[in-house]
Amino acid sequence: MTHSTVLRRCTRLLGGAALVAGLAVGGAGAATADGSDVERTELSGTAQTDAHGYWTSERMEAAIPADDLAPEDAPSHADVEKGEPTTVQGRSAEAPGKNKKAAESKDTVGKVFFTQGGQDYVCSGNSVASSNGSTVSTAGHCVNDAGTWATNWVFVPGYDHGDAPYGTWAATDLVSTDEWVSGEDISYDVAFATVSPESGSVTLEDAVGSTSIAFNRERGADYDAYGYPAAAPFDGESLESCSGTASDDTIGGTLSQGISCDMTGGSSGGPWFLGDGAQNSVNSFGYNGQANVMYGPYFGAEAQAAYDEAAA
Repeated sequence: MTHSTVLRRCTRLLGGAALVAGLAVGGAGAATADGSDVERTELSGTAQTDAHGYWTSERMEAAIPADDLAPEDAPSHADVEKGEPTTVQGRSAEAPGKNKKAAESKDTVGKVFFTQGGQDYVCSGNSVASSNGSTVSTAGHCVNDAGTWATNWVFVPGYDHGDAPYGTWAATDLVSTDEWVSGEDISYDVAFATVSPESGSVTLEDAVGSTSIAFNRERGADYDAYGYPAAAPFDGESLESCSGTASDDTIGGTLSQGISCDMTGGSSGGPWFLGDGAQNSVNSFGYNGQANVMYGPYFGAEAQAAYDEAAA
């Protein structure tokens, strides 16, 4: 089995076509202070309003995990650049009655809905600590496919069997690594979104809290991963989890790490937590010839640069 063949069956949510009319787009690359390149698009107020109105319960239910599209070949690359170990501390929600620790309640984890090429898709995401108080982590392929930014992008924290207890949060900005947007390098399949509520000025952290997020940690750590797997045998209606010790990818030679996990498509973008509760990767892909293993990108300097761009 060739490398390109196994990548076709990775648990990724992709689509591909021109941008939907009416979405304000940016997308120019930006150099960060450490020299890393990131890609970003800003969404207009009209686009945000349209996204909130677009996602009816029927559309959410009909959104699918599309794991039939993937790069034909994995790019060759050097080791992921590693900077100084960094952790940004999360905090509990401040909304009335929601003062449980976010990492314990898991209200920070939710579903991501978006449109690519006229098709509605579903991923997973997590509210992470940030200076703007409204930053969501997810996978790169949950915001951009082959250089095309997703439309109708919303985050639904705490989703459970059709219930959206905190409403929908539309993206104001989408940010990913240059390696993903420019070359679909699966080793850098990470993204962040800045979001706003349908009404009011409350931040996402005020509503559901946020988890800590860590970069440049040692490889081979123990992880608890979360997400909303929608492909059989799951139905995408509830939050699921798996746990394992990370090991290097010895099949495709990517720079991602794999853990024991039976989650399927739809869980893409869901968080990986270290023992201290800090997020340190996301669900990214799996090989069809390797059962019950989920891979996630290493959170190095490039992932941190994308986070810094979104969180500021």
